[in-house]
Amino acid sequence: MARPSAVYPMAVEIVGLGVDICEIGRMERALTRHPTMRERVFTAEERAYCDGRARPAESYAGRFAAREAVIKAFGGYRGKRWQDISVTRSPSGAPAIRLEGNAKIRADMLGIDRVLITFTHERTNAVAFAVAVADRAVADR
Repeated sequence: MARPSAVYPMAVEIVGLGVDICEIGRMERALTRHPTMRERVFTAEERAYCDGRARPAESYAGRFAAREAVIKAFGGYRGKRWQDISVTRSPSGAPAIRLEGNAKIRADMLGIDRVLITFTHERTNAVAFAVAVADRAVADR
C-alpha cells in the first residue's frame, strides 16, 4: 500500500493490473467490414471523439485496448457488454474510465474505487495499461 502524505491522507491499494495491445490496421479492417461495430462497441462520446481525429482507427484501437486492459485488471467478469467500459475525458483532457452495468458491479465487488488508464499509439499499434485501485482512508496516528 502506498504511504499517505500529510496533505493527502489517503492510501491507494492496487487491486489489479491489465495491459493490452491492439493492431491499428486490424481495427481499421474490422470497422470497414462490420459497419455496426462502432455503435455496438463504442459509446456516442467515444465515436464523436474518434471520428473527429485524422486517423479514427488509431483512436478506436486505443479505446478497444483500454477496455481489454480494464477487463484484465478486474480478473475478467461474466456478462460483459462492450459499452459497460468506456473511455471518457477528465476536465484536464486526460483519459478516464467510466464503468456501468456488469463492469461496475464487478468493480464494486472487488472494492475498486477507480481505474487509472493510460494508452498510446504509434504507426501500427495501440497499447493500454490499466490500474484498478481502491482508495483507503488512513486512520489518525
